[in-house]
Amino acid sequence: MQIAIASGKGGTGKTTVSVNLYYFLSEKYNNRVQLIDCDVEEPNDILFFSKAKKEAEKEVFTIVPEIDKEKCTYCKKCVEWCEFNAISIVKKLEFAEVNYELCHSCGACFEACSFNAVKQIQNPLGSISDYQTNFGAGIVEGRLEIGSAMQTALIKKVKKHADLEQQITLLDAPPGTSCPVVETVATANYIILVTEPTPFGLHDLKITVELLNEIHKSFGAIVNKAGLGNNAIYQFLEENNITLLGKIPFSKAYARNYSLGELFENIPEEVETAYHAIIEKLATIID
Repeated sequence: MQIAIASGKGGTGKTTVSVNLYYFLSEKYNNRVQLIDCDVEEPNDILFFSKAKKEAEKEVFTIVPEIDKEKCTYCKKCVEWCEFNAISIVKKLEFAEVNYELCHSCGACFEACSFNAVKQIQNPLGSISDYQTNFGAGIVEGRLEIGSAMQTALIKKVKKHADLEQQITLLDAPPGTSCPVVETVATANYIILVTEPTPFGLHDLKITVELLNEIHKSFGAIVNKAGLGNNAIYQFLEENNITLLGKIPFSKAYARNYSLGELFENIPEEVETAYHAIIEKLATIID
């Protein structure tokens, strides 16, 4: 089963919830739980596993076009076929260039060219690493090439590293509601929305709920930093019949542990109790 953890905005505690769910679910399901960090621009999950061992790392590439000016007739057919405006051609100047920041590797230009002038080359996309942790089935991390805008392409490749033999795969999604988030949650059986009881938290939760309803995904919510802000977030969840999976109380001690990368050391009792309650609710969905 795939469970995605998402949030409409950064800073709600999505990473904190993701790694804690990995920890507590691994306890309940005999370590048959894998965590995949799909926040490829800022993959931070591994920072909280000081004893993690990197078992493998591989560079990932995407196929992009390169124009052979000796064969190119500057007919601009490839430009017309490119939906992302990634190709620029100026016949008078004999100029032909591909903007790899805009190219989505769709392959349309290869089909468009009748003169064999568009060649396929490999462009660095990022890397995928496998880590073994001292509990659970391990972590898969995607890390985007600096300067690349192709998060979605890398997320697709990262998700293919999911170990299908594991009972649960957790997908830590990027923040927001853009294409990388949609790609992350697309294959998930259930989505956990991490929010906070603040006006900003509610605003971005509403946008995320609208997205998930549009793509017909089942989801519930976890309110992090409970005890702060106001009750508007709970009213919204109740009015829209959204399952409240649990409330994680705000804890200065736990925030201190987070800042030191020590989430699993000296977990405050009220936080641990909250996570155990969440796990029991999730068990009814998983089992």
